[in-house]
Amino acid sequence: MNSATAEPLLNNENHRVEENVKAVSVVREFGEESKRLWRIAGPAIMTAIFQYSLGAITQTFAGLVSEIDLAAVSIENSVIAGFSYGVMLGMGSALETLCGQAFGAGQLRMLGVYMQRSWVILLTTACIIVPVYVFSTPILELVGETTEISEAAGKFALWMLPQLFAYAMNFPIQKFLQAQRKVLVITWVSGIVLVLHVFFSWLLILKLGWGLTGAAIVLNGSWWLVIIGQLLYIFITKSDGAWTGFTWLAFADLWGFVKLSLASAVMLCLEFWYLMVLILITGRLPNSLIAVDAVSVCLNIQGWDAMIAIGFNAAISVRVSNELGAGKPREAKLAVMVVSVTSITIGIVCMAVVLATKDYWPYLFTSSDAVAEETTKIAVLLAVTVALNSLQPVLSGVAVGAGWQHIVAYINIGCYYIVGLPAGILLGFTLGLGVMGLWGGMLGGICLQTLILIVITSITNWNKEAAAAETRVKEWGGAIADQ
Repeated sequence: MNSATAEPLLNNENHRVEENVKAVSVVREFGEESKRLWRIAGPAIMTAIFQYSLGAITQTFAGLVSEIDLAAVSIENSVIAGFSYGVMLGMGSALETLCGQAFGAGQLRMLGVYMQRSWVILLTTACIIVPVYVFSTPILELVGETTEISEAAGKFALWMLPQLFAYAMNFPIQKFLQAQRKVLVITWVSGIVLVLHVFFSWLLILKLGWGLTGAAIVLNGSWWLVIIGQLLYIFITKSDGAWTGFTWLAFADLWGFVKLSLASAVMLCLEFWYLMVLILITGRLPNSLIAVDAVSVCLNIQGWDAMIAIGFNAAISVRVSNELGAGKPREAKLAVMVVSVTSITIGIVCMAVVLATKDYWPYLFTSSDAVAEETTKIAVLLAVTVALNSLQPVLSGVAVGAGWQHIVAYINIGCYYIVGLPAGILLGFTLGLGVMGLWGGMLGGICLQTLILIVITSITNWNKEAAAAETRVKEWGGAIADQ
């Protein structure tokens, strides 16, 4: 073989070797990033499941007592507590951007000050929300709930006021720890509290027959135990220097912090409130008690599945904010790709599980055949929702990590309230499809929102986002650094 013939063959062989090396490199990078994500996402998923289970288990025990107790706890969890949960989680998520990027930039002391500022803002907000709990009965009647359900839910809401202030304390603590990747601490605390919660729920609600009173005592107590456990860890360990004690700096630059917190709150609240609106509208359907209970059971299942997505939401928020804060845009982009592939795969598996067990899982939440039958009818739409919700919260986590909260807020308004809600009312009431129609409208809104977030994430210039993160850390940390 002459040199003229051998040279192209040698070039082709070298090209194949280079492609194989690149492929191996991509696979290795994917695997390494996947490990980093799972180290955060695994404990975050377990934490989300444990903390969500507190309300879900209370709802389950209430359903074993009576249909009206189930409806009362469901309405309070989904509407009243759901409203405050969305506000507090949303406002607290400002810390995901600020703490995550500050940690990536090595500015540890800023984290403790940020958490205290968030406490000030969230506790003030909790005081403003108190009248919603106090006047929940007339509010629920005003939006169309039956008097029986409204009175039961309103009484339970009054007893759940301590949980409102627990939310205000808990979410800043969690974002503070998550930004430092100290997620195992939250998981252990939440897991231990959950075990206690199950025992005392059985004891007070069923064994002693305290009903809704026992449910309120146990649920409030469990949330405050979570907070106490986390605070003890922070105060004792000093969180590697991120906690340096209480400081008056917590009251500095509050207005700027409020604006970022409000943007975060609007972004997440629009999603949480849509579910609240869904269950309220369901109460206006014929045979409302059965319809509300069926939707509540489906939302419960969706909530359990959403804990996986919330875990990845926390993980990708930490990864993106940390890498952007450290000035590493390529690593941030890789993290987004890895978490998207992983969450979609898990979503498909969860969808299959929901479809395969649709005749059985309703009886985990109710002893009523009528409620179980209505729930099974919605199972197909629920399965599709579960698949979509595997990716959508993850993309929202990318937005939080990068600081795009205000953009996603506008997207949520359009998708949920301009498209999803009118479509659900049209299908559910005008076309007479009932619960199926209402859920179908929500599904359409989620579909549209997910597609828009995919497009935005795909065209993002990560170099610009890294530069913006550097500017944000300098701007927000100036006063603290001066001290």
